[in-house]
Amino acid sequence: MKRQSNALRRREAVLGYAFISPWIIGFIVFVAGPLVASLYLSFTDYSLLQPAHFIGVQNYVQMVHDPDFWTSLGVTFYYAIVSVPLDLLVALLLAILLNQKVRMMRLYRTLFYLPCVLPPVAVSVLWNWILNPSYGILNRLLAFFGLPQPQWLITPQWTVPAYIVMSVWGVGGAMIILLAGLQDVPQSLYEAAVIDGAGVWAKFRYVTLPMISPVLFFNLVMGIIGAFSYFTQAYVMGSGYGSGAGVNNAGLFYALNIYIQGFSELHMGYASALAWVMFFIVLALTLLVFKSSSMWVYYGGERE
Repeated sequence: MKRQSNALRRREAVLGYAFISPWIIGFIVFVAGPLVASLYLSFTDYSLLQPAHFIGVQNYVQMVHDPDFWTSLGVTFYYAIVSVPLDLLVALLLAILLNQKVRMMRLYRTLFYLPCVLPPVAVSVLWNWILNPSYGILNRLLAFFGLPQPQWLITPQWTVPAYIVMSVWGVGGAMIILLAGLQDVPQSLYEAAVIDGAGVWAKFRYVTLPMISPVLFFNLVMGIIGAFSYFTQAYVMGSGYGSGAGVNNAGLFYALNIYIQGFSELHMGYASALAWVMFFIVLALTLLVFKSSSMWVYYGGERE
């Protein structure tokens, strides 16, 4: 009986590994393999056209003296510091509005979520037209209200703000997740708060925010990762203004710099080093958020 039980376990294990083998093979070939290869290439001089030549930490030393590295780091941090909290705030406000019981709410939710399912390249082309200083609809709308009309994407100081404005338009994904979190808050908590004399703000501060804090935490982490991997929009929209990074490299995001170094300049070893530095920056910021979560994230009404 024991031998049959062991044989059955082995058979189940073999079948289990057989069923997940496509995922394992795909992970090794498309994720783990390139990951290890990029780590090795970051210590080499590799141009895609010639064999890789090991140069030690020279790529990382070069990075310290590379002005494009510091420019791309500054642009990305500027974008992340402004866009991540702003997008989270706008997504939360929209989720609260879309959590109301009014007619045609399903239509409103669909319209606000729709930008998230559009192809990023098509969205970039659309916003290139919207932000055009001469005939773009945004500047015409600002002119109608008598407001200043910035030279979006043309002047360096308005390049990153243009991408920030565009990011607010695409907060539908975070909005849907926050909406699900709001709908999961027990109504009994609001009823108890009303009995205790809590007003609208008190209910939001002491009931809603603590109960949806895990959802806010998730969106914050994903927002940080998304901000540091911002590429498609910057590449498509920046290519029409000077270099691929916009006027005076004002739109040189970190991920775009990696692409330029690797596939335009053919400095694949240096691009791999840039990618690993970005990995450790995102890892450090994510760990910082996780460390701070014990002070503001609640699970089941209790702090983490």
